[in-house]
Amino acid sequence: MAYFSVKKLLKDTQCVNTTVGIKGWVRTRRGNKNVAFIALNDGSTIHNIQIVADLANFDEALLKQITTGACIAVEGKLVESIGQGQAVELQAETIVVYGTADAETYPLQKKGHSLEFLRENAHLRPRTNTFGAVLRIRHQMAYALHTFYHEHDFVYLHTPIITASDAEGAGQMFQVTTLDLHNVPTKDGQVDYNADFFGKPANLTVSGQLEGELGALALSKIYTFGPTFRAENSNTPRHLAEFWMNEPEMAFYDITDNMNLAEEFLKYLVQWALDHCLDDLQFLNDMYDKELIDRLKSAITATFVRLSYTEAIEILKQSEQKFEFRVDWGTDLQSEHERYLVEKHFQKPVILTDYPKEIKAFYMKQNEDGKTVRAMDVLFPRIGEIIGGSQREEDYEKLKQRIDELNIPQKDMWWYLDTRRFGSAPHSGFGLGFDRLLLFITGMTNVRDVVPFPRTPMNADF
Repeated sequence: MAYFSVKKLLKDTQCVNTTVGIKGWVRTRRGNKNVAFIALNDGSTIHNIQIVADLANFDEALLKQITTGACIAVEGKLVESIGQGQAVELQAETIVVYGTADAETYPLQKKGHSLEFLRENAHLRPRTNTFGAVLRIRHQMAYALHTFYHEHDFVYLHTPIITASDAEGAGQMFQVTTLDLHNVPTKDGQVDYNADFFGKPANLTVSGQLEGELGALALSKIYTFGPTFRAENSNTPRHLAEFWMNEPEMAFYDITDNMNLAEEFLKYLVQWALDHCLDDLQFLNDMYDKELIDRLKSAITATFVRLSYTEAIEILKQSEQKFEFRVDWGTDLQSEHERYLVEKHFQKPVILTDYPKEIKAFYMKQNEDGKTVRAMDVLFPRIGEIIGGSQREEDYEKLKQRIDELNIPQKDMWWYLDTRRFGSAPHSGFGLGFDRLLLFITGMTNVRDVVPFPRTPMNADF
């Protein structure tokens, strides 16, 4: 017996009028005293396949086990359906119950659970239509990301998850140690890291960028894609302790090349979602965000606005919008400022450039004015910043001076400075918050709802 996915059976007309098998989980069961109609889903598509079971052909004890959430295997004839809502249905000949789901205790018996309820039952939520759709889209976006870079001759570089450097200078990092926390060795009143595995303090990475630059200055174009970590005690809809980042680094790219790549990249990903995930997007559009598909289409057709941070500050100050956070030159823009520019003033994606150097990282190339750096942030509707990047400072003396100004120990950055001492080159890069991209693509409003297993303060159960 040949077994197929639900997706294949619903789309492949060659399977009609043949005997096939299907395995999956029961979404609903209805019927009368003569026949049962079972909606079965295996996660391959948002759509269920209808199983029609003549009750006279099955043992009553078996049928009682077929409840919402139960896992079953069905063999039978696939035929054209005379009912509404499906093109084909499977006339069951044999049914095997792999696993039951007690109707009194299975949490997902009813439809219409709130997203908060599903977060509390995150171990089961992938079985719902909503999270099935989100996770299939997440897979497609990861595949599209790799496809884009492969088509553009980038090399996928695996940068370390355990590192002794802090690329962002934030200091909010998870420490990695083998020391006995009940008996920490000390020397002169300080932790003696000579007894630790790496012989120095080590942490989970917040970014693969610095190591990525090493790859770009040898391979020309590289990208990283993997988990990053930030130990912020933040319970907001935008923050996670573990999140995925994509960071390309390109030798011989200036800030304009960087912006061009970022715009092309984002449009490619959005188009891929529309081309390959339309059924799931339509479901999310209908259930959560009536403007989702239109917003995705507009992101593709729009030419991203490009303006300087200074111009943006003037626009914000002259607006009649009341902001929670004050707008002044030299302060970092908040999400409310970014969304005003994108959603109200320009009504299209925006790329901001030339930020004050005091609010940006040490590695960004300094402009001739001595006050700003060649940074760029891509702002999207409903999200705010979705990409942050810059042209990197390739001048050894300027980079060394900036490291000293920020009191970053040179002994920890010798390897990074070496790239400017030996064969330095102009280069640029950016970081895409993959989970924020998923927020935009799916229309969800909480980043915890686009991650399979969100890691947040006091939450690391599974």
